[in-house]
Amino acid sequence: MPRFLTMIRIDEQNQPTEGFPADFEQRMGALLEEITKAGVMLDTAGLLPTSEATRVSWSGGKISYTDGPFTETKEVVGGYSLSQCKDKAEAIEWTKRFLEIHPAHWNLSAEVREIQEM
Repeated sequence: MPRFLTMIRIDEQNQPTEGFPADFEQRMGALLEEITKAGVMLDTAGLLPTSEATRVSWSGGKISYTDGPFTETKEVVGGYSLSQCKDKAEAIEWTKRFLEIHPAHWNLSAEVREIQEM
């Protein structure tokens, strides 16, 4: 079965300041449990802010390093999941359900990409 990497994109500069609804953690936990029991979820995690990150670049035959935060970048990867699904449609359906758990006033996007097997 193919594997998929889903990257959750957020705008670090404009995140809502109020917390999550009271039932958010329970609903998210239930969905993650369902995905795991379905044998789909291989790994998932949120990422620390870009203020704690370093970009390593290769250009012109040289390595350079840039410490975060990366204010010139509007959207950054805020989390990821690695799943094994029967097809891309199933991976997208799980991603849709994940996004729908978030409050309506949040602005999130997800990029679902199949992993190229060698």
